[in-house]
Amino acid sequence: MEVVRGLDALPIPDGPSVVTIGFFDGVHVGHREVLRRTVEAARRRDARSVAVTFDRHPREILTPGSEPRLLTTVERKAALIEAIGIDVLLVLPFTELFSHITAEDFVRDVLVAGLHAVHARVGANFAFGHRAAGTVRTLETVGGPLGMTADEVDLFTLGGRVVSSSSIREALAAGDLAWPTEALGRRVVVDGEVVSGAGRGKGLGYPTANLRTWPRLLLPGQGIYAGAAQLFDGSRYPAAIDVGTNPTFGVEPLHVEAFLIDFPDEELRGQQLAVEFWERLRDEVRFDRIEDLVDAIADDVARTRDVVD
Repeated sequence: MEVVRGLDALPIPDGPSVVTIGFFDGVHVGHREVLRRTVEAARRRDARSVAVTFDRHPREILTPGSEPRLLTTVERKAALIEAIGIDVLLVLPFTELFSHITAEDFVRDVLVAGLHAVHARVGANFAFGHRAAGTVRTLETVGGPLGMTADEVDLFTLGGRVVSSSSIREALAAGDLAWPTEALGRRVVVDGEVVSGAGRGKGLGYPTANLRTWPRLLLPGQGIYAGAAQLFDGSRYPAAIDVGTNPTFGVEPLHVEAFLIDFPDEELRGQQLAVEFWERLRDEVRFDRIEDLVDAIADDVARTRDVVD
């Protein structure tokens, strides 16, 4: 998949394309349905499939302070989109200036002139352009005379519940993995870089990898989880994961740290780590005695082995 960044990179090379547009946070099963059907439509037309997305949530610019934490980094979102078969991903910086582009100008200048779109396929609740005035009808009325058709894909439901990024975020923030796992069609993953911690875990016999995560990323609700950790080289290990504040040692900012079970005694600092959440084991609590904390960690590790094995 080719990744193109910014309006200055347009137009892309000549040749027709079928385009879809969205923020695609999490690339959940509903997003995947839209993307998959975009790929199918492009193949029928012997055209490129193109996904247009943004580098940040629009509310970060439109209503600062109200923007949600996100389910995926830009890099993981791109990898998930690539896996569906999209040929070109256009990542547009969502700026104050960009937010004033009218829906009509976006269709003419970006979709038709910049991406050579002959068809646009979007989700049923899709809106775009200044003040979100554009809809699929705008795509049809403005694009039609320019040779671009458009249609929409119905909202995706599971068990009668509409799949949405907001519902996934709400459940995940509460520590619920069931709905996020079902709605994403995969397990929740938090990406980050291993950084130095306080070193307490090693002293307790359970050295942890402390993650520095993207500030915009949503972390699962505070608690202890069973899961797996994947290193940059693709190797994977069962992992007992703490999303918390280390209350036994005083309150710290919410963060993720993971004990990689059966991992050799090697230096991880500076490496990229993907932590995958399988099951919530318990609340994070404060212990009055270090011995009780060690016993609890030992139980977490044993339960993690059972879950992941």
